[in-house]
Amino acid sequence: MEQETQVNQLVTKEMTIGDVVAKYPASIEVLQSAGVHCVGCHVSYHETLEQGFKGHGMSDEEVDEVINKINKAVEEYKGEEGKNFIITSKAAEKLAEVLKENKKEGSGLRVEIVPGGCSGFQYGLELDDSTTDLDLVLEEKGVKIIISKENMQFLKGAKLDYVDSLQGGGFKISNPNVHSSCGCGQSFEQ
Repeated sequence: MEQETQVNQLVTKEMTIGDVVAKYPASIEVLQSAGVHCVGCHVSYHETLEQGFKGHGMSDEEVDEVINKINKAVEEYKGEEGKNFIITSKAAEKLAEVLKENKKEGSGLRVEIVPGGCSGFQYGLELDDSTTDLDLVLEEKGVKIIISKENMQFLKGAKLDYVDSLQGGGFKISNPNVHSSCGCGQSFEQ
């Protein structure tokens, strides 16, 4: 039974970190949440996932658990491929909550790419209730996402999620169009 599960997995522990990140951008978030932050700085791209995980002190069971999480994220993302911008259910729920708390139920979340950070660009997120003909308004899962047509070319296929971590919770964008990012994951290069 275990052999059958392994055959169906797209990502295995024998694959290199670089290959997994290049083929499956949805894996980046799982890798970083597992403490493998080298995906942005290219330090260990030639290590296998198993080598990278073991280098971070993980047991065999933890390695298998992270590999399963990566495969689940890849499968979820495959169902969303081709969309202009993806918003996870968790992000939609949190955004609806934030809009309600701020008494802005009719507003949306503006997603922008702005100059800044150590790699050149970073994301700007703000609640907004005004749009122009230069904006695209994407309504999905009960919330609105506002992106300028100019920025859409850089965000096509990107995913907005809400993640809880030891440093606190927040919205996170996984973007397959990013060429490289800084080690902290806060800024990127297009």
